[in-house]
Amino acid sequence: MRAEPQPAPYTPDTKITEIAPFLADPVKAAEFPAHQLRFRNSRWDAAVGLESLSDDDWVNHFGRFEPMPRNLPQPLALRYHGHQFRNYNPEIGDGRGFLFAQMRDGDGRLLDCGTKGSGTTPYSRTADGRLTLKGAVREILATEMLEALGVYTSKTFSVVETGEELWRNDEPSPTRSAVMVRLSHGHIRIGSFQRLMVLEEHAALAKLVDYCLDAFPGPRPPEDAPGRDEPAVILLHQATERLADLAASYMVAGFVHGVLNTDNMNITGESFDYGPWRWLPAWQPEFTAAYFDQTGLYAFGRQPEAIRWNLHQLAIALRPLAESDALIAALERFGPLYAEAMMRRFCWRLGVERRSAEEDAALIEAAEVTMREEKIGPDAFFYRHRGGRDATGVLATALNGVRAVESDHAYWSDGVEQSMLIDEVETIWDAIAERDDWQPLHDKIAAVRQMGHALGESPIPAGH
Repeated sequence: MRAEPQPAPYTPDTKITEIAPFLADPVKAAEFPAHQLRFRNSRWDAAVGLESLSDDDWVNHFGRFEPMPRNLPQPLALRYHGHQFRNYNPEIGDGRGFLFAQMRDGDGRLLDCGTKGSGTTPYSRTADGRLTLKGAVREILATEMLEALGVYTSKTFSVVETGEELWRNDEPSPTRSAVMVRLSHGHIRIGSFQRLMVLEEHAALAKLVDYCLDAFPGPRPPEDAPGRDEPAVILLHQATERLADLAASYMVAGFVHGVLNTDNMNITGESFDYGPWRWLPAWQPEFTAAYFDQTGLYAFGRQPEAIRWNLHQLAIALRPLAESDALIAALERFGPLYAEAMMRRFCWRLGVERRSAEEDAALIEAAEVTMREEKIGPDAFFYRHRGGRDATGVLATALNGVRAVESDHAYWSDGVEQSMLIDEVETIWDAIAERDDWQPLHDKIAAVRQMGHALGESPIPAGH
């Protein structure tokens, strides 16, 4: 059984102010014509000591953005650059969001409350700084499903409908508006380092490295790693561990993020910022999520390579602080770390015990063959063959001698696997758009959380 997030007292910690002078700009939230609370994360509000807030107080903080007690006096829009579909863009940053508050959870992790749709900032360019209600609903569904599947992800913390009509080119307009708050393990991106490197702000770059090592602690590099005592090298080793694990978690979940740009890569290895995401309807490595990804750069099967490429850009950004050979040694760990994470996470989701690396790798290969032959996606595969049941052909051979993890949750015998395919997402949204019926969304969240309980305690994210 999966443990719920544990209650903790409200513990503000505005650590970001140490580096805000070179990392962020103070901004103001937009004034919205309405504030209707649509979603409040009842699993995570207690974990940061906010469960006692009334709904009115909740909306005041997460819809009108009145400062939290002893927290940031004014929101901060973060500055960063990034490779967007591998084209370098120095004109980005928080364009419709900001960092609103920081606090510690019961495990001592530093968590950020960051927004989406909270109005324009110096980095909005020609955009309106708003978020559609549909976009907010989609992010609720993505984060709930990913969390249940063991992916280290941001949590959708709050959604407040704001009463504006928005016009968008990629969905029927006018459409309803919202402001969303996500709870994240930091918002420092690879693009944050890229910006400082390009601007040759090397002292600030070193301070950012120190901030990350202190705020997001992780293991030391291997004993034989060159430069293992240098801060930039330590950080790159940690980022490599974290992002190799993230890549594996996407693949085991059957998830396609859609936009794996360097400004969407968190230094903590936490997944965030969900736009055109999809789950696989069948095992198709070439499957893409974004209609504008015309070359398939971020297709499902290319995600590990895309994340590894982003790590290379982090290494380049850290080059003013460390020697190349030490940074390259960190990057070379990605392949083995990814393979290990794939086996660890695959066996967890299938509900079988680990064996040798050779046997686990053969099991993954047999699973891919089975999904192609049966024309099914990962959700159906892992449900149908939980604990090694009902296996035939190459899958049965690969499972010979395997031991199942004890699991008697009713979910495994009710005959229906949970999924998050696009048709179901659209049906949930249609109920809201056409009838203002939120019950299908609430029912889906409850069902997904039950699946998470059935899967049991998820793998510990690597590199922390």
